[in-house]
Amino acid sequence: MSTSDLCQALLVHYCSRRHHQGKDKGKEVLDRKRQVLHLVTQWTTLYRDFLREDEHVKLFMKTLYRFLLDDLYEYPTLEKEQKDLQKLLRLHRRHTAEEYSPHRKSKALSHQLSLKENGLPTRRTQRETREVLCHVYVSMDSYLSVRSLASVVAQGLLQEVAERLDVPLEELVLLAVTYPGEKLLLKPQDRLYSDSLTAVGRLHVCRKDLSEVMNPFTDNAELQQRSARMLSMNTWDVAVTLTNFDWSVFNSIHEQELVYFTFSRHASGGHTVALELLLQRCNEVQLWVMTEVLMCPTLCNRVQLIKKFIKIAAHCKAQRNLNSFFAIVMGLNTAAVSRLSQTWEKVPGKLKKVFLELEMLTDPSLNHKAYRDTFRKTKTPKIPFLPLLLKDITFIHEGNKTFLENLVNFEKLHMIADTVRLIRHCQEDHMGNGMPQKSSPEVQAYVDYLHIIDNQQTLFELSHRLEPRV
Repeated sequence: MSTSDLCQALLVHYCSRRHHQGKDKGKEVLDRKRQVLHLVTQWTTLYRDFLREDEHVKLFMKTLYRFLLDDLYEYPTLEKEQKDLQKLLRLHRRHTAEEYSPHRKSKALSHQLSLKENGLPTRRTQRETREVLCHVYVSMDSYLSVRSLASVVAQGLLQEVAERLDVPLEELVLLAVTYPGEKLLLKPQDRLYSDSLTAVGRLHVCRKDLSEVMNPFTDNAELQQRSARMLSMNTWDVAVTLTNFDWSVFNSIHEQELVYFTFSRHASGGHTVALELLLQRCNEVQLWVMTEVLMCPTLCNRVQLIKKFIKIAAHCKAQRNLNSFFAIVMGLNTAAVSRLSQTWEKVPGKLKKVFLELEMLTDPSLNHKAYRDTFRKTKTPKIPFLPLLLKDITFIHEGNKTFLENLVNFEKLHMIADTVRLIRHCQEDHMGNGMPQKSSPEVQAYVDYLHIIDNQQTLFELSHRLEPRV
């Protein structure tokens, strides 16, 4: 049910005067009005961050309040509900005015504390504090994944990319390629993301003659340095850095985001930003593993890289980060990497056995029984494999009707609620067990700027160059 449909149904229910006649009619009508008002109060209090910008909800609240004022003469006992609804309306109206007031920071802090007292995760709702993963293409097939704030401007992003590529800033320009194929040269202070966190286009960094900065097929000193940089890093530090990033995003996810994502993804209005960011990160880590292995030109170093990634996956599991754990194992299991038989033959048997045990946790048989059993036993805080959680919710949603004989199927809604409530459970840290941990600055700088090839054909071409098909 869409928000507008729900608001309309609640108004109809509030105003309905059917059923009992005579002396029982007044009590039945009063009880129904109270039930509607109680539901609205709970709903708008719990999900204020999601609903406050919805025009349907604004109109609905004003209309319901007018109806309630009209009813006070006939039902004076509704005075308490009238005051509660009035408080909600005043809070809603004040929100815009207070957004930029001098006391906003202290009020935001008290709001966070009130959320913690109710066991709800805090959410960063302001555009300036939201993080994004900027995809800055350095060739047609590969991009740098740059962790940045949504308020980043072209000059700031270009500066970060220039430092990462070790290319003078004055030699580079930033282009936005729109879907019709139009190329826009971005000015230094141009914003890259709209309020809904939509990018201005596909971002490309080029030299001033519009040539590519990098060529993924070039077998040169840069590739050797790339492998050496990764091989010099401590595997535990890499896992800690991946987990810290995932946790910073996961801990800001509200369980309602999963419902928006499943039911109305096309019209989520920016309500699923944190969830989509973590899903994007999972996909990027998988591609990053493939890219690192397939961009490594020497057999000996490739073997060492695979050993590193197996250890990193094991460490992510130990740190209760099942999201990155899955991504790394899936990256090593992709066809372009798993076909490198000469490389895998030289991986020590002990590590192959470890990888086999890790693979078993990602086995999809019996509805991912191995993963579910392990995850159930894992203490909190922990990061679940989100694509599987979304699959569960989608299965419940599509496998059960929302209405049965024109009545709401509450059993379905309870099943969805039980599933999404897992988010809140995973974020709990009663014993101070966990996240985040301190990571190496060098590793942090590397993991914040992952170089990724996202073209599957290019990845296979690299794989066949390393070990040609017999």
